[in-house]
Amino acid sequence: MSSSATLAEFNPGVGQRSSPQQPDFAEATDGSLARQPQAPAHAPAHVTVEVANGARLAEIQMEWRDLMARADAPNVFMHPVLIALGACYPGTRSATLLAWRDGAGPRQLVGLWAFNIGRAPRSVIPTSVLAAPPFAHAFLATPCIDRDALDETLEAMLDCVASEPGLPKIIALDAMHADGATMQALDRVLAERGSKPCFLRRSSRPMLASTLDGKQYLEKALSSSSRKKLRQHRRRLAERGVLESKIITEPEALAGALEEFLRLEAAGWKGRKRTALLCHPPDATFTREMMASLAAQGDAWIQALYFDGRPASMQIVLRAGPVAFTWKTAYDEALQDFSPGMLLLEDYTNAFLADPGITHVDSCAHDDSSFMASWSERQPMAELWIDARRGGSATFAHLSRLQDIYLRLRAQLKAAYRAGIRKQRRQEKPDARD
Repeated sequence: MSSSATLAEFNPGVGQRSSPQQPDFAEATDGSLARQPQAPAHAPAHVTVEVANGARLAEIQMEWRDLMARADAPNVFMHPVLIALGACYPGTRSATLLAWRDGAGPRQLVGLWAFNIGRAPRSVIPTSVLAAPPFAHAFLATPCIDRDALDETLEAMLDCVASEPGLPKIIALDAMHADGATMQALDRVLAERGSKPCFLRRSSRPMLASTLDGKQYLEKALSSSSRKKLRQHRRRLAERGVLESKIITEPEALAGALEEFLRLEAAGWKGRKRTALLCHPPDATFTREMMASLAAQGDAWIQALYFDGRPASMQIVLRAGPVAFTWKTAYDEALQDFSPGMLLLEDYTNAFLADPGITHVDSCAHDDSSFMASWSERQPMAELWIDARRGGSATFAHLSRLQDIYLRLRAQLKAAYRAGIRKQRRQEKPDARD
């Protein structure tokens, strides 16, 4: 993936946007879908929705930042910069809904929801859907909507999708907040439309949301034996060399730290599994451009623990308004006996809780089984499909039911496989425990 003219248009200081001139729906040169703003037939008259392309997204940086101060659920993976970068992956088609409120005052952005157009995640059904999150390595599908305009904005967005001939009508949401005002509004709007959602999976993942300071929080979250062990690890590392914790924010320094992160990740188990960012050039390029763009706005940094000048563990952090996201982590496996990941978690937990501008932190974890389960709070999550059409459709009912059956069978087969592996290990080592 290389920089394009569209990406070069991004600038934190972009001024007021101009209205798009094209009258008809069309595929833009960057593979996204774009259309002139319209008022859907059933939407409240004061909310209009447009389907935006990458060039259009470059114009709304100021409006985006303003929306983040009003959004019920700020989501960095709906950031206009990231959406445009994600659309540059080969073969990617994207569609971003921008909802605007017209009134007595200036026109105001009240909602943004971005999608990838293609097959749904973990699906073998050969049909196109609107899938969110909109690009690879994104971990939250929740739209960013003004907390004071949730119902009317969702109503307008769904009507826009339903009326557009160029958009699929099934919306597949992977990692949607299952609680909170946005989900409650979606439930109300779908009920009013007579379109029942299909919930495919519910889970939870760790989050950090507390009024305690770091010391108090960790004393409550970790057992005394765990805290003692971590103190021992930190002391023993300090006895063997120089141990230093850093928060790297300055763009030039951050670029260098990011290269250290990429090499560290590729040297570990992710590299062996070919899932590290450096294993796929488009992923590495996306990450570099994302970090450079967000860091220029103060919305990305790296928290790192260095041992004798070399990274022992590193955490990439992204931010949208008052919410931080712990995006990717890596550690030096040669130091794994000293739990460098947990030592760094102590450091950035303290840093997050000391920052009055951060209300909570999303772990971006797939579930609550990782080391981040040390954070006590949990965010309920859901994977679901919804039908944008009023009254739903027989097609949606059939396809969502097939997807539900497929995912259940897939989970059963995975469970049976893991049980077989555990049984084999017990037979090979009778004294072993699961």
